[in-house]
Amino acid sequence: MKQRYLGTTGIQVSEVGFGAWQLGNEKDWGSMTDAAAIHLVSEAMDAGCNFFDTAPNYGSGKSEELLGKAFKGKRDQVIISSKCGHHQNGEQSFDPDKLIESVEGSLQRLQTDYLDSLLLHNPPFSSLDGDSPQFEVLKKLKSQGKIRAYGASVDTGKEMYELLNKTDSQVIEVMFNLFHQEPADAMKSAAGKGVGVITKVPLDSGWLSGKYNTGSTFSGIRSRWSADEIEQRGKLVEQVRTILGEDVSMAQAALQFILSHTEVSTIIPGAKDIQQFNQNRSASEGRLSPEIISELKVFWRREVRNADLPW
Repeated sequence: MKQRYLGTTGIQVSEVGFGAWQLGNEKDWGSMTDAAAIHLVSEAMDAGCNFFDTAPNYGSGKSEELLGKAFKGKRDQVIISSKCGHHQNGEQSFDPDKLIESVEGSLQRLQTDYLDSLLLHNPPFSSLDGDSPQFEVLKKLKSQGKIRAYGASVDTGKEMYELLNKTDSQVIEVMFNLFHQEPADAMKSAAGKGVGVITKVPLDSGWLSGKYNTGSTFSGIRSRWSADEIEQRGKLVEQVRTILGEDVSMAQAALQFILSHTEVSTIIPGAKDIQQFNQNRSASEGRLSPEIISELKVFWRREVRNADLPW
């Protein structure tokens, strides 16, 4: 699989990474045995994926635990990015002492003595300042050798600019996909400053896989959408399909659209089985035409930019 640099950290990452929210997370993603999860991670590694994104609250710590088992004896082959602020027990707290405690727990579950990347997990806007207690914790952990790079996982360009202007973050994770293109300019600014960019929710929670439409119903975490929001998203999916054509994999195209942005270091779609992972991986094997990329940008400006489209 093709690799890109994570900003100026010197770390090379597979351009299609592995979002590990689903591992051990039966409540939100359905059942997967531990053996199946470990095997899936191993197969992803064999296929050239080396970047894995996780967090303490994914499956109440089970995601990190399963990754730790899968990486045993292979730590030097993977790049691990985890988070802090949303804790294993479901609590959200950015108290400095709890952040340190959280990282120690992550290291134990992942069976490692360092993280390649540590991100504040959707922190309050007020903490996106290099002098905040939260960033003091990140600096301390890096000086101790427990993390190689740090930053935050955020949702908007506004938050990215705050990080770029007021912190020395080396990496930023941001929500970016065909329906959420607002951070695009901030991502360019990040690349200009040598900051690595990880893009989360690349398939818009499954909508850009092409498997949902205006008649779809949902359970679990996806039940958050109202009937009006489902209809709205379904109509947008139809427009994307018209742009792409009927013979193109929407999931592959959606991921390739993100990868067409050279400022992106890696994307982190989730996968429940090897078929889904291979579909994600295939995005690294080709590129969208400049004409299609342009049409998809125009589509967002015309149809989505001013719409209320909660993720």
